[in-house]
Amino acid sequence: MKVWVGLAWHHGRLKQIVWGERMGLNGQPTELQAAQALLRQFLCVDSQPLPAPDQIRQALQQVVQHSDYQILGVCADDWEQGAIALISYLRALGYEDQPDIAPIEGAVYIKYNPKKQRCHTDRYTGHHRGVLVSCQSAYDGDVNETFGHLPLDLFLEL
Repeated sequence: MKVWVGLAWHHGRLKQIVWGERMGLNGQPTELQAAQALLRQFLCVDSQPLPAPDQIRQALQQVVQHSDYQILGVCADDWEQGAIALISYLRALGYEDQPDIAPIEGAVYIKYNPKKQRCHTDRYTGHHRGVLVSCQSAYDGDVNETFGHLPLDLFLEL
């Protein structure tokens, strides 16, 4: 077993994190492991050089394929921006849901669970903006992890 060591912001502090996962046959990370490592760069960071949008989209599609469903959380400046981001992510991830997103004034947090088709909208006072994708799996070998805050417009450029 090999490990990866990296840095991530955790509760406002830079923390060293270590991942111990099985490597691919050639001693390199598998495609799934590489996708997860790329998406882990977004763990509540304020600023850093971001990977190219195509790389982020490909990595997200890879981890989504290894989870049963995803719960989405959107932190946006306003209701319209949040609703557009949520719908664009849902479509990109293969969902045809049309959630009922209650309008709200000001910065907003929208959480949507496609499995239960429940949408929750609330005021948001935090400074982060973006989409949280929480992958849910029944099996330990699949992806059970939250990634984000991913760019709000990630799937709007398509």
